[in-house]
Amino acid sequence: MIEFFIENASSFASDIDNLFEVVTWIIGFWFFVTFGTFVYLLIRFRRKKGVKAQYVAGEKHSETKWTHYPHYAVIAFDVAIIALNIFVWVDIKQTLPPRDNMIRVIGQQWSWTFVHAGPDGELDTSDDIATANDLHVKVDNTYHFELQSRDVLHNFSVPAFRLRQDAVPGRTINGWFKPTKTGTYDLQCAEMCGYGHGIMGAAITVHTEANFNETMDQIKKGTYESHYQKRRGTKTEAPSKISKENSKSTFTDVLASIF
Repeated sequence: MIEFFIENASSFASDIDNLFEVVTWIIGFWFFVTFGTFVYLLIRFRRKKGVKAQYVAGEKHSETKWTHYPHYAVIAFDVAIIALNIFVWVDIKQTLPPRDNMIRVIGQQWSWTFVHAGPDGELDTSDDIATANDLHVKVDNTYHFELQSRDVLHNFSVPAFRLRQDAVPGRTINGWFKPTKTGTYDLQCAEMCGYGHGIMGAAITVHTEANFNETMDQIKKGTYESHYQKRRGTKTEAPSKISKENSKSTFTDVLASIF
């Protein structure tokens, strides 16, 4: 249901969508049952001439059962939802599948820095590649990430991947994702992190093998124009630097000039 509005582009996105769909159907079922019963009672026991209203204390079992039985049914559905949540949580948050590569994601007011592990698949080696506000990954590859924050609480969010994870200052949080569709998707901060929170956006591009290698070569040479820069209508020599604009007429321009 959610995929009609936001594209499904990761291996575990369907699990998240299915969980939301189950919750939606359960809530929808009880909404219509409750609303239908309410309307029926309004019509069935509407005011009539010559009929006095009767006070019902709700103390008899024949009366309270209409409260207790639905209550037990709701609890049973709640238990089912919790059980499904646990399965999805363990699969996505508690389990790290074998990785194909590594990235480091660093949030700061108000931009993202990404460190791509090179061909050796390890971070903090000579072949690492750093970019700002543009993350590049291969399709159908499993990535482990190290999430960090340099200042305040941020949230690493990729809606198309159904991925959200807080970045906490002073901690390195590990996670994973596996993109399943090529394309460029929005990456954003989903945690209020200051007055520039609204412009803390980035792009994640999922490449084929050949296109990924070509893009990495362009980044190393400084000839790649990032998707973030394209959206701002600017270009710099080095892709890891966000360009400054001469115009300071808008709030966004003033904030961007800080970086």
